[in-house]
Amino acid sequence: MGSNDNGPHHSELTLTEEESGRINDLCVELATRHSSMRGEALFAETREIARRMPRRVRDFLGGFKRESADHCVIRGHVVDEDRIGPTPADWRDRPRPNREFPEEIPLILYGHLLGAPFAWPTQQNGNLVNDVFPIKGYEKERLGNGSELPLTFHTEDAFHPRRADYLVLASLRNPDRIPLVASRPRPADIEDRDLDLLFLESFRIIPDGSHLPQNNTVDPGGPDREFEDIEKRFRDREPTAVLSGSRRRPFLRFDASHMEPDGDESARAFRAAHDSMDRNQVAFPLEPGDHVILNNHRVAHKRNSFAARHDGTDRWLKRINIRAS
Repeated sequence: MGSNDNGPHHSELTLTEEESGRINDLCVELATRHSSMRGEALFAETREIARRMPRRVRDFLGGFKRESADHCVIRGHVVDEDRIGPTPADWRDRPRPNREFPEEIPLILYGHLLGAPFAWPTQQNGNLVNDVFPIKGYEKERLGNGSELPLTFHTEDAFHPRRADYLVLASLRNPDRIPLVASRPRPADIEDRDLDLLFLESFRIIPDGSHLPQNNTVDPGGPDREFEDIEKRFRDREPTAVLSGSRRRPFLRFDASHMEPDGDESARAFRAAHDSMDRNQVAFPLEPGDHVILNNHRVAHKRNSFAARHDGTDRWLKRINIRAS
C-alpha cells in the first residue's frame, strides 16, 4: 500500500468583531471609490491595502501558504443582507460593480495575500470575481450554476496547465447549509500498483462547459482566440497524470466528470483514488461570511445536488482564482 498520510490538512480563523468591522469598513470605502473591477486602479489599491489587513489574518494566510496546507477557513465577515439584496436570477447582464461589491473585495484582498488574483476571459465574461448560484434552465448541468446534478470531485479548471494555485469561495447566503466538500486521495488507501498508474499520463481531460461561448455573453462576430483555445483542448483531450510530485503527499489534478482513464487498469486506479476521496472528505456548511480557501494542487472539491427555489433566497457564493507569486 502507499505510504502513510493522515488525510486533509486544514485550519480555521474566526475574526473578532473588531477585525470584521475593520475589514468591512475598508471594503465599503473602497467600493465607494471605484466604479470598475477591470481597471488597474482597484487592483493596485487593493494590493496595497492587503498589506494593512489585521495582523492575525496576514499571519494566518502566511502560515497556510508556507505550510502548503490543503485548505483553510476564515469566518466572521460582515454580509449585509439589505445591501446585497436577493440572490440574482442570472449573473449575465448584471451591472458591474453590483450591490454586493463590498462583499467581493475581501476575496481580492486575500488573493493579494496569497499571490495574484486573475480572471479567465472565457468564464463569466472575464469577471474577476465570479458568482456561484443556481440559474433556471441549468438545473441538470454539472456547473456551479446547476443544482439538480451534483458537482463531482474536481480540482478547479483541471484541464488547464495555468489553472489557479488557490481558490477562494465566500458564502453570502446559504439557508439550507449546503456544504462545500473537499478531499484528496490518501496514498495509504491505494494499492501500490494503482498508485503507480496514477502518476502516469494515462488520463484524458477536457474543459468543463463554463468556458464555452454559449455559457458566456460574447460578441458573436469574428474569431476569438481564447475560445478557440478551449475548443482545441476539447479536441485534443490532453493526456495527464492524476498525481505528481511526492508519493507521500502528492499534487493532485482530478476531475471525476471531465477526465477519462486510458484502459481498464487506469480506470481501476482512478476508482481507487475517487474511493479514497470519498472516505477522507471534509464538509464546510458555509455560513454567511465564511471564506474557504483551497490549495488547488492539493485538494479537489465538490457540491451535492439540491433543490433550487429561484425565489431570491438560494445559496449564493463568490469565487476568485489566484496564482501564487
